[in-house]
Amino acid sequence: MKFEDLPLANPLQRAVRAVGYETPTPIQEKSIPSLLEGKDLLGIAQTGTGKTAAFALPILQKLLESGNFRSPKTCRALILLPTRELAIQVEDCFKEYAQFTAISTTCIFGGVSDASQKRCLIRGVDVLVATPGRLLDLIGQKAVSLKKLEFFVLDEADRMLDMGFIHDIRKVVALLPQNRQNLFFSATMPDDITKLAATILRPNPVRVEVAPQSTPIERIRQELYRIDKRRKGALLKELLNEHPEMKKVLVFCRTKHGADKIVRVLEKAQIKCAAIHGNKSQNRRQEALGNFKEEKIRVLVATDIAARGIDVDDVSHVFNYDLPNEHETFVHRIGRTARAGKDGVAISFCSPDEEVDLRGIEKLTRVKIPEGDKSVFEKLPPPQKETSESEMRNARGRLPRGENGGFGGHGENGRHGGRRHDKKKGGKSEAQNPVPQNANQKPAQKFEQRPSQNQGRVQQKPAQKFDQRPAQNQNRFQQPNGNMDQNFAGQNPQGDRFQHRHRRNRPGSRARRRMRENGQS
Repeated sequence: MKFEDLPLANPLQRAVRAVGYETPTPIQEKSIPSLLEGKDLLGIAQTGTGKTAAFALPILQKLLESGNFRSPKTCRALILLPTRELAIQVEDCFKEYAQFTAISTTCIFGGVSDASQKRCLIRGVDVLVATPGRLLDLIGQKAVSLKKLEFFVLDEADRMLDMGFIHDIRKVVALLPQNRQNLFFSATMPDDITKLAATILRPNPVRVEVAPQSTPIERIRQELYRIDKRRKGALLKELLNEHPEMKKVLVFCRTKHGADKIVRVLEKAQIKCAAIHGNKSQNRRQEALGNFKEEKIRVLVATDIAARGIDVDDVSHVFNYDLPNEHETFVHRIGRTARAGKDGVAISFCSPDEEVDLRGIEKLTRVKIPEGDKSVFEKLPPPQKETSESEMRNARGRLPRGENGGFGGHGENGRHGGRRHDKKKGGKSEAQNPVPQNANQKPAQKFEQRPSQNQGRVQQKPAQKFDQRPAQNQNRFQQPNGNMDQNFAGQNPQGDRFQHRHRRNRPGSRARRRMRENGQS
């Protein structure tokens, strides 16, 4: 079958020829005729199988045939996707296929101002590509309504579930009109996804299941380097310098901090690179992705969440800088290369604490990853001297919980530890788990600024106030010159006079003194 054999309007056939399509992929061949008949569809297919054209072309065809017109602040077709990057890619595809028609397309997503998105929705749009959060936000602001919807597409449903969008999806589905055509796509079909599909699709949908032309494992040459975590950056830099054929490289790591650190290492080596992760603005992420696609940069460093749904052609090499905790993620990572029947290379770094993950990955893929050329280790600089902090970080790239808690410490993401940390751990307050403090820190300064109040309290009930919390208060109030200790012990004459003077002026002190004399206190 050829695309010219499909019952598509001339403007769509013209667009198909313009983008270079000749023969439909398996999912396109199986899906397009059924969708043109108005049937609901359950598609099981991964990214890279051509599923976007499989649902975009029939939707555009039926929009052209219907003769209906868009209404203000409404959409006729809704495509719901989990990530901003994937939403933008799908919008680009719709624009390409509809370039010779008057069909309008808009994309809305979070992370940017909604002002321009609202302006695009004022007159209404034919095709709305959206992420769940921003869609619900604009619905709540009455910037868009789904009452005129004719087509609903839920793409990457399994990733929606992984990212916690299941409740948002149910909210969106509850707002949809009953009379609509539904398309549901997912790479896998666990029980939760099957139940969700049943609530969206009409009875007896067309089921199309398409496996990749071949599993990525079969087409990808893999290499493994066992190396200490502290030397991974040097190894990556050395491999990139030694192999100029690595022209389009995707590097995966676990954390946002780790991604930025890799970029700093590569930039020092004059290697053009950029990072995408959740802390980057949407404009910065799009700029980095665009530069990578156009080969203006050689290396794109990404976390798994930020890279979800990204479809970049001609990726020559994929680096697993950190092995993923979820072993299935490894297959998705290396599947970024070896697209469209091409070969690819996947290189994995494994530190001693990642051996368990490595064994799990090899068990899942049923492939023993061969080790790479060990001669490269001779070219690396000697490892940095291990510090106490790096020892703690070496386990998972961050300090363990609890090391940074307490007063003056910094927990994860640079936030102050202390009470919040103790509550999270279910332990007691810092008063019962004291952390030694320096005399120059703020808690001591607070008491130094208000000596009269605290000194009066200490003078009245020293045992009750301090015997219960000896360590904390000793460390808080201890000064290098011993002045604070003298004041609290009553050894400083000026401090004593000040204490007595202050105590006489305190409201109610005479009454308390009479009570003590009478033995009532």
